[in-house]
Amino acid sequence: MPFDRSPSKAVTTSSLPKLKNVEVECSGCPIRHRAVCARCAPTELQRLEEIKYYRRYDAGQPIAWAGDDMGFVASVVKGVATISQTMADGRKQMVGLLLPSDFIGRPGRASTPYDVTAVSEVTLCCFRRKPFEQLLVTTPAVAERLLDMSLDELDAAREWMLVLGRKTAREKIASLLTIVARREATVGLSAMKGRIVVELPLTREAMADYLGLTLETVSRQISALKNEGILELDGKRRIVVPDIRLLMAETGDDMDGGLIA
Repeated sequence: MPFDRSPSKAVTTSSLPKLKNVEVECSGCPIRHRAVCARCAPTELQRLEEIKYYRRYDAGQPIAWAGDDMGFVASVVKGVATISQTMADGRKQMVGLLLPSDFIGRPGRASTPYDVTAVSEVTLCCFRRKPFEQLLVTTPAVAERLLDMSLDELDAAREWMLVLGRKTAREKIASLLTIVARREATVGLSAMKGRIVVELPLTREAMADYLGLTLETVSRQISALKNEGILELDGKRRIVVPDIRLLMAETGDDMDGGLIA
């Protein structure tokens, strides 16, 4: 859906804060086997190498603003960003999170309808958009992986509609924490044993906004999960999950991810 805003709010990429360049070796990349390049052969990786560059954004810096031209697409290598949309009257809603290995941008579309903002220090592996679009035609491994990731994102969006529309406050918070914990573990559920340490990507205020709850409700529910031994708190933003199965049991879903009747 295109984003409509008045010229007075228009912002060009040249006005964004100056960013710091970084370098990440592909062989040591933490998202190598989950990102858009996951299925690439060495020769295909070399083609990506020719059109990529890395950028780092500090917490709070905009990565893209709605309506601006985007000359690149990218994978999140490190950190977390938010996706939000602003209505004509100025109201703003967070509509998604970008975690490591998630893809930013859409081939074939020059601009984005969303604001994308770093909420922690973010490192992006960027690809110039036009060469990347050409590469999709000649490199099936990248095109197929991008399709799979897009379908996964669609499933996640549908799941989030369920979270926001039908779940209780406790189930909403447990669902969000489960999603982040599973991404932190970066392995299948069968291997998710032992304690998982989660660095919360959002403040409690932002969690409340994202989940459609009040700050007091978020704090109360997190405290309740802590008192019941489902979570352990280590500071304001670090949560320890002793047993992921106990947390998942609070989401209202069965172990296959479906809603419990």
